[in-house]
Parts: sequence; C-alpha cells; structure tokens
Amino acid sequence: MRKTRPVKVKDIQIGGGAPVAVQSMTKTDTADVGATVAQIEEMVRAGCEIVRLAVPDNDAALALKEIRKRVPEVPIVADIHFHYKLALMALDAGIDKLRLNPGNIGKHERIVEVVRAAQAKKIPIRIGVNGGSLEKDLLKKYGTATPEAMVESALRHIQILEDLGFTETIVSLKASDVHRTVDAYRLLAQKVDYPFHLGVTEAGTAFTGTVKSAIGLGILLHEGIGDTIRVSLAAEPQEEVRVAWEILKSLGLRARGVTVVACPTCGRLDVDNFVEIVTEIERRLAHVEEPLHLSIMGCAVNGPGEAHDSQLGVTFGRGVGMIFKDGVPMRKVAGEDIVEAFVMETEKLLAEGAAAKSEAEPELVAVK
Repeated sequence: MRKTRPVKVKDIQIGGGAPVAVQSMTKTDTADVGATVAQIEEMVRAGCEIVRLAVPDNDAALALKEIRKRVPEVPIVADIHFHYKLALMALDAGIDKLRLNPGNIGKHERIVEVVRAAQAKKIPIRIGVNGGSLEKDLLKKYGTATPEAMVESALRHIQILEDLGFTETIVSLKASDVHRTVDAYRLLAQKVDYPFHLGVTEAGTAFTGTVKSAIGLGILLHEGIGDTIRVSLAAEPQEEVRVAWEILKSLGLRARGVTVVACPTCGRLDVDNFVEIVTEIERRLAHVEEPLHLSIMGCAVNGPGEAHDSQLGVTFGRGVGMIFKDGVPMRKVAGEDIVEAFVMETEKLLAEGAAAKSEAEPELVAVK
C-alpha cells in the first residue's frame, strides 16, 4: 500500500490510510440549481461520497452558494479552468475542494490570490493533469502526451503550490487509454506522497468505459495506488458511482450494498427468463446500503456451492427455485414467484440484522 499524506475534503479524509472514496461529476448545467441539486441527491443515494461540479462561467459560479445551501452535507468540488475569479467565487460560495491547475490561471499574482484564499479557508486543491490538454512546450518536448510528459506537468503545478507553502494537494493524471494512465500514476507515485485521484478520462460508453476503468483503476488499486476514484462514462453519474463501487468491492477495498453472484447461463439452464429475474432482483434491491452477498444460479451444478458462500441464494431446477439462507435450504418457490419471494426474504434478512444490531447496542441511560 502506497503511503500518502492525509487531505480532508469537508469531513472525508483522502489518503493517509483512509478508505478509497467514491466520487462523480454532475452532468447538468450548474447554473440550473434545481436540476443540479436533484442530480446530486440521486448520486448520493447511489453511494457518491464527493460531488464535482463544472464551473465554466459566472452564472455557474453564482449558483454554487444556493447549491451548497440545499445540499449542506455533501462535499462539493468546483472544477475550474483558466478563470481565477471563478475559483475565488467558488471559495466564497463555500465549496470544499478546488480542481484546477495553478499554472493555467494566468499571472503569478492571480495564482497567489487563489492559493492564499484556499489556504485561509483550509480548502484543498486537486491538480488535474489530463493527457488531452497538456502544455504546448511539454507536447513539443515529448512529441505527445507520454506518461513522462504528464508527470512533468504534474510536478510543475505541484511546485507552484509548494513554493507558496500550500501542501493540501491531491493529484490526478488522466489519459483516455489504460497504459498511459497506469504508467503515469506509477511514475509519479515514486516521486511524491500526495494522495491520488484515479480515473481513466473520456473512457467511453457505459460498456467500453466500464471495462477500461475497471482494468486501469483495478491495476493501480491492486498495487496500492489510489486514494479516491471517479469512473468517467458517457452515462448518468449514478452509473459511474455504481461501477466505482463494484470495482472497490471486487478488490475487497470497500463494502456497500448488494453483491449478486449470477451464473452466465448455459444449456443446463432450468428457467426460461433467468436474465430478467437477476436484473429485476438487482433493480429491486438497488436501494440497499447494507453489504449483502447474494447468489442466483440457474441450475444445481454450482448453485449449492455458491449458496453456501452467500447470505441468501437461489438455485433453479425445472422452473422451481430453491431459496437458501446461509447455505441451508429454506423453501421451494415457483419460478414465476421467485422475484417477489427472494426480495421478501432479503428484506426479512435485513430487518433481522437491524434488530440484532439494535439489541446489541448498549442502552443509553440519562444521567440527571
């Protein structure tokens, strides 16, 4: 595990041994406060822990104060490019982190003004290097956006902040392909101890982007590199959040919500609408935050074994489902009734867990 310094974003610690945090970015017009707040609330329900907003203009910057007021508990990051006054307005609005590259916001005195304002409010800054927007001199030096060019860009921006005594810094090095992204993070990890924000930028649609993100982020996280992640998809931000959580859950780094083990199906399948059943069960249980391991298997070959490792499972045989609890058979249910029965048993399991937790908690006695 890479050792990094801790940086606080509101109440969430990034780095310093803290759990890898999940974040995403709104895709609404930030100036549209109602739509933006509604999307933030959906993202948070999906498990988003830090929300980033684009601040491309004055209207977006002016909207931040009201957005902050309506979602007071959520850490908000303002994404700023080039315009230092927008960064100052965002800080005044009460945001919790800035995403900017200090070398891109103009004259030295403007950089100093932004950094001093962030220091005064104890707001961290993420240096966001992107392979698609490197400085022209670095592109000329390296020929293209190589990992070495990206790292040199990051070190250049880090030095600007360090020269001003600012070290509440998080760094990202994003490219649109896996190899450059992984190599850039590995290279910078040898040079600095700042926490890293991981992402494969402009990864693509929900399908291709999920694959690329899972591989790129998975490699780095498995090596102990990465302190917060954003999965970038041409899809709704809630989908980005769900994919991020599945990556972390698959690596055993975080636990949240339902994990469904489902067979890929084959000629042994004993139920006609297996895919629809699995999809509907996942949809019906998407609101669950408690970690649960469930298995839905289409035949009796691997079903009992998977059910043994699950808190709740079902195995099909000739259109009938056998529901297991902690590996022990409970009852048979007709195939057409399995979704309702399985969801009901899951909710019952959650209620039992909540009751057991409540009983285990010591009773608080008022002291007069």
